[in-house]
Amino acid sequence: MQLLQDILTGIANNVFSQVPILIGLIALAGLLLQRKPFETVVAGTVRAIVGVVILTLGVDIFTGGLVSFQAIVSSAFGLEPPTATSTLNDFLAGTGSAVPMIIALGFAVHLVLVRIFPAARYVYLTGHLMFWMSIVIAASLVEVFTDIPRTTLIVAGAVIIACYWTLQPLWIAPLMRRVVGHDQFGLGHTSSTVALMAGYGSRALRLGDPVKHDSEKLKLPRQISFFKDINVSTAVIITVIMLVAIAFADSGIVQEQMAGSDLLPWAWGLTQALRFAAGIAILLFGVRMFLAEIVPAFKGISDKVLPGTKPALDIPVAFPKAPTAVMIGFLSSTVVFLVVMAVFATAGWFVLVPPMIMLFFGGGAGGVFGNAVAGWRGAVFGGVVNGVLLAVGQWITWGLYGDTAPELGTLADPDWFAVGWLLIGAAHLLAPLGGVAVWVVTGAVLVVTVAVLALLGRRAARTGTSPATTAATTSATASPTAPASSTTASSTTVSPTATTPTTGGTHE
Repeated sequence: MQLLQDILTGIANNVFSQVPILIGLIALAGLLLQRKPFETVVAGTVRAIVGVVILTLGVDIFTGGLVSFQAIVSSAFGLEPPTATSTLNDFLAGTGSAVPMIIALGFAVHLVLVRIFPAARYVYLTGHLMFWMSIVIAASLVEVFTDIPRTTLIVAGAVIIACYWTLQPLWIAPLMRRVVGHDQFGLGHTSSTVALMAGYGSRALRLGDPVKHDSEKLKLPRQISFFKDINVSTAVIITVIMLVAIAFADSGIVQEQMAGSDLLPWAWGLTQALRFAAGIAILLFGVRMFLAEIVPAFKGISDKVLPGTKPALDIPVAFPKAPTAVMIGFLSSTVVFLVVMAVFATAGWFVLVPPMIMLFFGGGAGGVFGNAVAGWRGAVFGGVVNGVLLAVGQWITWGLYGDTAPELGTLADPDWFAVGWLLIGAAHLLAPLGGVAVWVVTGAVLVVTVAVLALLGRRAARTGTSPATTAATTSATASPTAPASSTTASSTTVSPTATTPTTGGTHE
């Protein structure tokens, strides 16, 4: 048993938590299954890995600046982060050490579900979020079932996380197809909740027209037309925000973030803003390179091992389609969060910590999906939704994980809140059943997942089409306010490079 645990832990730590290795293995397997020539296999695999590495480097560059910005903004508001008796590190060193085994076993269950049910057409490949969502599920179970046996935690956590990985790309698929214009890959990211709310909320509120108000077609006065270049607008906007924050922050905190730099604070803030803009440019380049290799490579797996499947990938794959919407979503998300943070501080409710990385990726997701339905107005709405969700969610979640990992509240994406709250609520409701309660919760999650997949499969059978074709048709009909051109797009093969922006240019 110990040997099996060591093997699963090794796989989780060295494959699933290392995104370049995971993607490289997937690309290698796909190309080999297609019996591509040796030189094509080597080149395609290496380019896929390098694309992910470039993407990751871009993320590392600008998230480093976001972390510093987070500390400086908190200081500018005169706030101290909340404290707790337990920490995430303590949890991972104790009961949470089961997380790697939950990931490895959960991915196996996920692949079984995808293989058995044709309607489960996406393979979840966002490795680092496999780790984080597994922590959320493990901590949720431990919070309610404090004496849960380790084996029970591993099996129950694996089944629940497998169901999430299977269903999440499906519920966002109609909107995702509308964003990228094709169905060659799906979205595997824990910001799907805010993406859903941004898309369908924009539709319900009738905020605008996706063509007329498209953020990428905004008409600006000549004097500020430079904002149409995403690299320039990012650098200018982040510079202003950073310099204002530095002006009001404690000088000691600023010096701490500068880490011994000889630059003056304003000069350091300027360089951080420029690094942020450079990081975004590198990220978008890496995404295009990565997609150009992984999509055709995955065809081998789709044809030979998991028929009809497609990869579900990280949220940056949607960003090149509407980079201006990404910035609109990020900025509106940040402004709204800071306003809510000030309200909370004034009322004495809770000390919120600005989660800048989640504000960027979640706000960017809300911006892109909102823009796809209602243009720039939808992008603003998506950012607002993300800011409110992160603020209120942080407030509620910090206390829910007080005995395990309260930092999950400040590090969270919206899906963490949705899944964690539902799981804790259901577990508390069934807690009087005793030790069997965890199995009732796990069984219920599995039954619902299987029922959804079976229903989608029967729908495909009635229409006499394959699940993949039905998925494309469902996406086209379910896409909110889809223009006529979107139906045409679904019938054509769109190269991944079609997402290249025309305007310039991670826990996430």
